[in-house]
Order: sequence, then structure tokens, then C-alpha cells
Amino acid sequence: MRRNVPDRPGELEPRPLSARSVVLSLLLGTHPAELPARELTRAVGRFDVGGSTLRAALSRMVAAGDLRRTDTGYRLSDRLLERQRRQDEAVRPRTRAWDGDWEMVVITATGRGPAERAELRTRLTGLRLAELREGVWLRPANLRRPLPDDLDRVAEHYTARPARPARETAARLWPLDAWSATARALLHHVDHAAGEDRPAARLAAFAAVVRHLLADPVLPPALLPADWPGPALRAAYGDYQRETARAVTTWE
Repeated sequence: MRRNVPDRPGELEPRPLSARSVVLSLLLGTHPAELPARELTRAVGRFDVGGSTLRAALSRMVAAGDLRRTDTGYRLSDRLLERQRRQDEAVRPRTRAWDGDWEMVVITATGRGPAERAELRTRLTGLRLAELREGVWLRPANLRRPLPDDLDRVAEHYTARPARPARETAARLWPLDAWSATARALLHHVDHAAGEDRPAARLAAFAAVVRHLLADPVLPPALLPADWPGPALRAAYGDYQRETARAVTTWE
């Protein structure tokens, strides 16, 4: 079975967003991630979410630890601030010039249960590593980010230079053509949505864009196919994020 492939990479039709998803999408795109209750109510109303539905959603989100109530409104919890950080890095990844080195993480811990193994896989994937074979993860060393210290309890990490050509290795680790095709389809979709006065549809479309950007391996340009659409997708989301941030305080 091919590794490192999204579960449903071709799923492009945005799912309708729940009240919770609308609130989270707005706050995840707001810096700092806090809005007065009046502004939040006014903004969410633009996305076909009624007042009673919003109040019920906010109560559930506070109880679940998604939000914190402030003196004037609501802010993201610490857990979701970490999600915002990951989302921000997906939109504006911090990279450095690539000198040919690769990061390699080798899992050394044994006796872990299925849940622990799944959690570790999710963490390593979130670090934009890809699994070459069971327990061996790689990526080009072009990201400006350290590996978490607590990985030392379960893995060893090294700097390596695979003998296989780098472009061939990258193509083996990531489904680059599939990612590119989905990104182009998303760009077409958001361009089409931009011509319609349907804020909820646009928000759902850009939520799909963010999910796709989180799966971008952020490879050095030398390892990418021609006309890689990653920068264009990031630029489209960045424009929408700035537009929404300005609009949140002016919608009536």
C-alpha cells in the first residue's frame, strides 16, 4: 500500500460548515485569536448561523475546552492556539536554503499500543516527515524548526544523504502529482466562489484549502514538479484571510 497518501485526496466539494466550524474558522484566522461577543455574533451571522444556534455552539465549545470566555467575548483555548500556530506555518512555512541534507527519524521504542503508535504517526506527519518504511521517517532538511525534545524518548534522529537521487526519493515519499492536482482544483474552486455572494460557501472552500496546505510537504524547489501550485494556493488563502480579518470588524 502506498504510504503518505491522504485518505481522500480528491475530495474537493466543501462540506457545509457547522456553527462550531464557522466560529473556529473565524478565530483561527484572527490575530490575536479573540473577538468581542458582539463582533463574533455579527460576523457569524454572515455565514447563515442564527443567534440561538450560535449561543448553543458557544456554550458547548466553552464546556469542551475549545474556547475561553473573556470579559468581553471569546478566545481560542491554548490547545487550539497550537492548532492556529500549525495553520499559520502551513500558510507561511519557515524554510532555509537546502544543502542536500535530509532529516531522518528512526523509531526505537517498542511495546507501544495502537493508540500511541497512531499518535506518533500523526505527530511525525505534522512535522512534515514521510515514512520510507515502518519506523523510518525522512524529509529534506530545509525547514526552520527543531524536532520536539520529547521525541528523544521514542526515536533517534540523524542527518543523512540518501544514495537514491533526491527527486526520486521525494517522489517515492510523497504523492506530489496528486497533491498538485488537488491544489489546482481547489484554486479553480475558490476562484469560482469569489464571483458569488455566498460567504458560507467561500469560507467552506478556504477551510478545504487550509486542510490541503497542512499536507503540503514544503519541499525545496529543486525537488518539486514544474509549476508547483503551493505558492499560489498560499497566496489565495492569505488574500482571503486578510479580507476576512478586515471584514469581521465592519460587517453589519
